[in-house]
Amino acid sequence: MKSILSALVFSAAAVGAGGAALAQEPAKNIVLVHGAFADETSWDKVAQILSAKGYKVTQVANPLTSLADDVAATKAALDAQDGPTVLVAHSWGGVVIGEAGNDQKVKSLVYVSAFAPDKGESLNKLLAGGAPSEGVKAIRPNAEGGLIIDPAQFPAVFAGDVPVAEAEAMAARQLPSNPANFDAEAVVAAWHDKPNFYVVTANDLVLPPDAQRFFSGRINATVTEIAASHSGLVSHAEEVASVIEAAAK
Repeated sequence: MKSILSALVFSAAAVGAGGAALAQEPAKNIVLVHGAFADETSWDKVAQILSAKGYKVTQVANPLTSLADDVAATKAALDAQDGPTVLVAHSWGGVVIGEAGNDQKVKSLVYVSAFAPDKGESLNKLLAGGAPSEGVKAIRPNAEGGLIIDPAQFPAVFAGDVPVAEAEAMAARQLPSNPANFDAEAVVAAWHDKPNFYVVTANDLVLPPDAQRFFSGRINATVTEIAASHSGLVSHAEEVASVIEAAAK
């Protein structure tokens, strides 16, 4: 009996050591999830930087038709990864990675000016406590009833530090969001169980910097603050890529 117990203890220790080794293994895979009022091209500059450094980068084309649809698209991207992966989100994408991020391949979560709801919270619940931001006030329904940011206001409120022509192109590419997304409640909140990193965009007119600081503090994230608009992933791509690389290591 003593030898059996010794063998079991040894086996458990070996498994624990293996799990710790896996946790310490650097990630070579990066999965990037875009936010509302954008599409996957919003990550192009960051993806190019990380790809040039040898990372396998996947830009998820989440459809913004429902939280479930966006989570499914993100999970499909995670299923295609081989080994440890950093899961990254911008804006609404933070809700998505909170739901999809409990995958065992996910080494860490990176939030870039992103919502980080806890279980039972929705965007509308989180936004109800304060005055609407300039970006929120610019949200309009399109002809089909999907929500967009008024293209005329988009360069100023969403991408104030991006060249105007580039910001106008971003406005033209933005995908409409299902209004129901703003009432979708988080169920998983994977940030409870993962190492977290957060990029606060201090000049943000969509998601107020103080709200970002609240999220980053609540999830106990390693925080980097940059002087950027809500489009910091475009205007400060190098700095955002550096945070993702730190999360990968």
